[in-house]
This record gives sequence, structure tokens and C-alpha cells, in this order.
Amino acid sequence: MFKDKIKELIAIVEESNVHEVEVSTWWGRKIRVQKNSSFSPNSSSAAEVQAGSPLTVTTSSGQGPEVVAEEPVSEAERDYSKLHQITAPIVGTFYRAPSPDSAPYINVGDKVSAGQVICIIEAMKIMNEIESDANGTVVDILVENTNPVEYNQPLIVVDPS
Repeated sequence: MFKDKIKELIAIVEESNVHEVEVSTWWGRKIRVQKNSSFSPNSSSAAEVQAGSPLTVTTSSGQGPEVVAEEPVSEAERDYSKLHQITAPIVGTFYRAPSPDSAPYINVGDKVSAGQVICIIEAMKIMNEIESDANGTVVDILVENTNPVEYNQPLIVVDPS
């Protein structure tokens, strides 16, 4: 019966303009069906959905392991493991500019040097200027303006070469 409900959710998403549906049951099971351009299951349990399907199905429960079918990485996303990531030194709200009317401190493609202010993190109503700890070119800004950030969360990717 549970498989029938999953198939029903998949049909609803496929036949509508809805991009994603998430359902939670009273006993703690969650099901999320999401449209994708392609699908690659990462576990045998997720293989219940046909390979090549344009949907991702995620199920989890408080009792069993979580089964996640990951979305494919787009061509725009890159492997940043060999590049330098500037991380958040504190928890707070990320701002790219000193004020809403000002230009951002940095943009993708800009050259930065160690000690240069690259963003602000607001914590407890105090604006903390965050400085670059490396020289290089900004490859990506991983956080959207005004989004909350966690301690040690990657903010900005710099190519030191």
C-alpha cells in the first residue's frame, strides 16, 4: 500500500505544474517528490523509482534509515576541494554590502587580497566586517545576501593561483 501512495504522489507531480510535494504522516514518515532534469539513485532502496525518471523521491522515518536520491550536480557547480574557501567565523546574518544602497564588497571574478573586507556578518545587532584570509580571484559566493550562516560555513570560494 505504501508503494501505491508513492506512485500516486509521483503521478501528481508529473501531471501538474508543481515542482515539489512533501507529505508527513502522523507516525513520523516523510515523503518528498521533486521534479529533476535527470535522476541518479544513490542506494538500492531508492531504485524503486525507475532509472532515468525525471523525479527525485526522498523518504525518511524516525525509526528507519533515510533514503535519499540526490539531485545531479549541474554543470555550473564545480568541485571546490582544490580551491580556498573563506568560512564564517561566527553565527549570524550574511550581508554582501555595507548597506542596502551600497555596491557589494566583492563580486565573482574580483581579485581579493588578504585583509580586504569581503562581507559583513551581523550577530546580536553588531555588524562584523569579515576579511579575506587569502589572496586570489573570487570564484563563487556560496551564500545569498541576508541569509543566515553558521559557524565555519563556507561563504566565498577563492582561487589562490
